[in-house]
Amino acid sequence: MAAAGRLRRRLLPAVPWRWGCGPRRWGTGGPAAGQVRAAFLRFFQERHGHRRLPSAPVRPRGDPRLLFVNAGMNQFKPIFLGTVHPRSELAQYKRVVNSQKCVRAGGKHNDLEDVGRDTYHHTFFEMLGNWSFGDYFKEEACSMAWELLTEVYKIPKDRLYVTYFGGDSSLGLSADEECRDIWLCLGVPASHVLPFPLKDNFWEMGDTGPCGPCTEIHYDHVGGGRNAAALVNQGSPDVVEIWNLVFMQYSREVEGNLLPLPQHHVDTGMGLERLVTVLQNKRSNYDTDLFTPILDAIHKGCGGPRYQGLVGKADVGGVNMAYRVVADHVRTLCVCITDGIYPGLSGAELVLRRILRRAVRFCSEVLHAPPGLLASLVPTVVEVLGDAYPELRKNADQTADIINENEAAFLSSLESGRRIIERTVQQMEPSTYFPAEVAWSLYGNLGFPLDLIDLMLEEKGIRLDAAAFDKLALEDAKRKAHGPQAGQLEDVNVQLDVHSLAQLRSNNVPVTDDSPKYAYALGQHGQYEFSPCQATILMLCRDQSLQEEVGEGQRCGVILDRTNFYAEQGGQASDRGYLMRLGQQDTLFPVESVHLCGGYVIHEVTAVETLRAGDQVQLFVDEAQRLACMTNHTATHLLSFALRRVLGDNTEQRGSHVTAEQLRFDFNTKEPVTTEQLQQVEQVVQEVIERNEVVHMAEVPLMLARRVQGLRTVDEEYPDPVRIVSLGVPVESVLTHNSEAAMHTSVELCCGTHLLQTGAMEDLAIISERQLVKGISRVIAVTGGQAKQAREVGQCLAMEVDSVSIRMKQRSTSIPEVQNLSKEVGQLTKVVASTAMPQWQRKELQTILKALQRTANTAIKKLEIQQAAEKVQSLLAKHCNRPVIIDTVPADSPSILMKVVNQLCVKSPGTSVLLLSPQASGEVLCACQVSKNCLPMFSAADWATAVCTQMEGKAGGSCVVAKGSGNARGMQGALTTALEFAQSKL
Repeated sequence: MAAAGRLRRRLLPAVPWRWGCGPRRWGTGGPAAGQVRAAFLRFFQERHGHRRLPSAPVRPRGDPRLLFVNAGMNQFKPIFLGTVHPRSELAQYKRVVNSQKCVRAGGKHNDLEDVGRDTYHHTFFEMLGNWSFGDYFKEEACSMAWELLTEVYKIPKDRLYVTYFGGDSSLGLSADEECRDIWLCLGVPASHVLPFPLKDNFWEMGDTGPCGPCTEIHYDHVGGGRNAAALVNQGSPDVVEIWNLVFMQYSREVEGNLLPLPQHHVDTGMGLERLVTVLQNKRSNYDTDLFTPILDAIHKGCGGPRYQGLVGKADVGGVNMAYRVVADHVRTLCVCITDGIYPGLSGAELVLRRILRRAVRFCSEVLHAPPGLLASLVPTVVEVLGDAYPELRKNADQTADIINENEAAFLSSLESGRRIIERTVQQMEPSTYFPAEVAWSLYGNLGFPLDLIDLMLEEKGIRLDAAAFDKLALEDAKRKAHGPQAGQLEDVNVQLDVHSLAQLRSNNVPVTDDSPKYAYALGQHGQYEFSPCQATILMLCRDQSLQEEVGEGQRCGVILDRTNFYAEQGGQASDRGYLMRLGQQDTLFPVESVHLCGGYVIHEVTAVETLRAGDQVQLFVDEAQRLACMTNHTATHLLSFALRRVLGDNTEQRGSHVTAEQLRFDFNTKEPVTTEQLQQVEQVVQEVIERNEVVHMAEVPLMLARRVQGLRTVDEEYPDPVRIVSLGVPVESVLTHNSEAAMHTSVELCCGTHLLQTGAMEDLAIISERQLVKGISRVIAVTGGQAKQAREVGQCLAMEVDSVSIRMKQRSTSIPEVQNLSKEVGQLTKVVASTAMPQWQRKELQTILKALQRTANTAIKKLEIQQAAEKVQSLLAKHCNRPVIIDTVPADSPSILMKVVNQLCVKSPGTSVLLLSPQASGEVLCACQVSKNCLPMFSAADWATAVCTQMEGKAGGSCVVAKGSGNARGMQGALTTALEFAQSKL
C-alpha cells in the first residue's frame, strides 16, 4: 500500500498543461495530426524531462538482421544489450522521446500484402515513443501514459482498457500484479484491467536478448457506457490497441531460460496513425488528415470515382483498396528513398522495388491512371510529413525522378513478361502446367509479381506448376543463406552479452584504453614507427561467459587494460598481429580479429598455451597491414572530398569499407558518373597527394565539432569527445567561429587510423564504378603500388587494343583472318572487364572494343555475302530452272552455307534448296530452305532431319528453313535421301 500512496501523491493536481488544441470536442474533426505528434513530444520533453531526439533513418544502423527500422527501439538496441560505448552520446541517455519513422515490409514484421485490404495496416507508420534507460520504471511509465491520454488528449476514461501480463507457469513467471495495482491506483476500474498470457503481454526483442512483460492500452471506438472487456485482444475493429508499454527486466538466454537484467528499461510505442484516428473521431486511419490530402491528390490525378472507404465485397472493382495501397505505398517510397534506400535487387532495396511495383499496378490496372501519377503525389506527401521530417523536403525532386524511372522500367518489364507468357503458352502441350522455370525467371529477373502471373494464367485456363516453383524458391533461399553474406555475422563464442558486461562493470573492470592505437610517428627517413605496447589481461571470455583461465587450443576473447590494436569500427577493418607473454619470447598468440563491445576491446585469439587473467603481455600489430589500412582510410576521406568537388556538394556518403587491400565507397548521385568525371576525381586526389598535405587529428567535444561548417558526418553514433580528421588545415582553424576552412578540404568525424601526410599514399586509382541501384554508386579504389600496377596494366591493354584497331583498319579480304580478329576482340573484351585497371580507362577501351566488334561482324557478314554470291552463280548455271536443287558446295561455316541457300531461293523463286558442305574435320554441314509454294506438305525441318539422320547427325529449324550436321561417311546416302524425300513431297 505504500507504493500506492506514493503514486497518489505524485498524481495530485498540478498546473494545467496546455497542448495547443484547446478542449477536446468529441464529434468534431479533432486536432490535426501535426498537433497530436507535437503534443506527445512536448509532454514528455517539457513536463517529464525527456530528451527529444529526431527520428533515425529507416535504414537500420549496424544491424544486418533488419531490412528496415520497424520499431522505435531499434536505434536503442546497444543500450538494451549493454554494448553501448560508455563515451558515446547514446550512453548518456536516461529518458528520451521521439517520433520514429518505421517500415514493416519484408522480414518478421511484414504488413505488405495486408495493406489496402483493411483500413489500418500500413507499410510505413510513425511510432511515438518514450524510453527510460535505467531511470524510471512501471509506476512512472503508467502514470505518464494515463496522464497524457486522459488529461492532455482528453480521451474519455471509460473507453480505455489496460492489459497486463497474467503470468506463465512453464517459465516460472507469476502475474505482473505490480503493474495491475498501479493501474488500479490510477483509478482504472478493475473491470477495465485485464490479464493476458505470454503471447499477448510479454514482449521479446528476438529469440534471445532483453525482454519483459508489457501493458497495453486499448480504446473502444463505440463507447456509450458499454463494457467492451470481452473484445480486447480479439481482433475486433471496434476495440483496438493504441499504446504498448514494455518493461524490459529479463534476458532470454540461448537455452530458453530467463535471467533478470542488471538494469531495468522502459520502451513504449504508440502508432500515430491509430492515435489520430481516435482523436479525430474516425474509424479508419485513411480518413484522418495524414491520408486525406494524398487520397484527394490521387483522385485528382486519375479522374475516377472518389475514395469512399469501402472494404471487402462492398468495394466493387477494388477501387478503394487501390486508393489505400497507393496512398500508403507512396509514403513509404518517399521516406525510404529520402533515407537512402532505393528500389533494387536485394534486401531492403528489393522489398522497396516490390512496394513500388505493387503501387504502379494498382495505379494502372485498377485506377486506370496515366503513368507518372505515383511521382506526382510526392509533393503532397512532403506537405503532410515535411514539418515532422524536414529531410523529406531536401530531395523531393530526386525522389519523384527515381519513382518515375522505376515505374517506366516496370511497365516495360510488364510488357516483356506478357509476351514471354504468350509465347510459352503457345509452345506448351495441351493440359500441361506452366513451366516453373519460366515463372521463376519472370519473377526473379523481370520482377513480375507472382499474383499477376497467376492471374494471367488463370485467364488462359492454365495453372502454374506450384510445387516446382516452390522448389526453385527454396533452392534460391538456400543459395542466399550460404552466400557471401552468410558467414559475416560475428563469432558469438567470444562475444560479451548483457550479463557479462554488467559483471565486468560491477567488478570495476575498467574499459580498455585503446588510445595507444594512435601512437605512431614518422621516423627520420620517413618510415612509420609504431610504439610498443605492454598490457595486462584483465579477463577472458568464451562461450559468452567470463573466465579467469582458458586452456590450450581454445578460442577465446582477451580483454586487456590497454591495447594498440584497432577494433573494427567506422568502416575500417580490424588490426591483426599477435600477443606474447612477457618473458616467453618463443610463444606467440595470433590475434585473428578485434572488436569493440561496451567500451571493452575484445582480441580474438586461439590459445596456443593456457592464458590467465593477470598475465602480462606484449602486443605486436601487423605493421604492414595497419599501414595499408591507414593509407586506404585517408584515401577514402580524400576520395569523398574529390567526389564532392567534381559531382557537387549534394554528393553524400552512403557507406564505406576500408581494408588493407582496397577501399570501397558508396555515394548518392543523380546521374551516372562519366569517364571524364572519374578522371577528374583521380586528378583532384593526385594533386593533394603531390602537395603532401599534413593530416591533422584532434579530439574535441562533440557539440563543438558539430558546429563546423562543411563538416561531413555519416549516420552513426559518435563518442564524446570525438576525433576530427582534417586534411591540410589544422583542427584549431576549422573550429574557429564562422570559419569556412572545412568547406575547401576534407574534414570528418572519424575514429579510424590515418596517415600523417598524404604523400605516403603515392597514388590512387578507381578500379571499379557501378550503380548499386538508381541514384547510388559504388567505387572501389586502390592506392600505392597497387594503383601503379593498375595503371601499368591499363596501358598494356590500351596498346593491345590499338594493335587490333590498326589491323582492323587494313580491311582483310580473308574471312578466317577477320574471324580471328573478332575472336581477339572478344578475348580482349573479357580481359578488360575483369582486370584491375583505372575505371575511366576501362570504359574508354570497352567503347572502342564494342565498336571494333561491330566492325568485325559487319566485315565478316559482307565477305560471307560476297562468297555466297560467287557460289550461287555457279549453282544457278548448273541447276537452271529446276524446282529442287540438291548439291554439295565448299563453305567455311554454317553461316556461309545458309547464305548460299537463301540467295539461291531469292534468285530462283519457287525453288527448294538443300546443300551439303563437307569439312576438313570429317563433319558435313547441312542447310535447306523450302519454297513457300510447297507448304505445308513440304517441311524444311523434316527434310533436314531425314538427311542428317542418314549421316548419324541431328538437325532443327522451322517449316521454311533448317540446318544441321552429320558424318561424312553417310554423305552419298544423304544426297539420295534428300532427293527421294523431296520427290515424295512434291
